[in-house]
Amino acid sequence: MTLFTKKIEIRWADLDPNFHVLHSKYYDFGAYCRTAFLIENGITPALMQQLGLGPILFREECFFRKEIKFGDEVVIDIELSAGKENFSRWSMKHNIWRAPEELAAQINVDGAWIDTSKRKLTVPPQEVQDLFTKAPRSVDYKQL
Repeated sequence: MTLFTKKIEIRWADLDPNFHVLHSKYYDFGAYCRTAFLIENGITPALMQQLGLGPILFREECFFRKEIKFGDEVVIDIELSAGKENFSRWSMKHNIWRAPEELAAQINVDGAWIDTSKRKLTVPPQEVQDLFTKAPRSVDYKQL
C-alpha cells in the first residue's frame, strides 16, 4: 500500500495566542488521519459498531519540530510502526509536514482493539487484520 496522507487545512480556531497551531490540535490531526485511514479502507464507524469493535489508545506523544502557522500547507501521513501478528496491539507514527519536505511534528501512538460490549481487549476481525497487514510501515517497524 502506498503512503496514506491527508491534507490539513489550518483554521483560525486552531491557533494559539502566539498565532501558531495550538499543541493539542496536532493530536486532533493524528486522530483525523487514523480515522480517515480506517474509513477510506472500509473500516467505517457503522462496521465497527456492527462488529462491536473500537480502537483505543494507551499512549500518544508528539515531538514538535517546526511551527505551523495559519496559511501553511500541511500534510499528515500514517505508518504502522509495530504490531502483534494478529494486530490486537499496534503502534502508529504520523509525520506532519509543513510545505512538501519540512517535518513539523511527529506523533507516536500505541493502541489496541476493544470489544465494546465486553469492554475487554480483543483480536480484530479478519478485515481489520488484512488492512493492517497491507498498511504502510515505518522503516523501523517491529513485530510485537
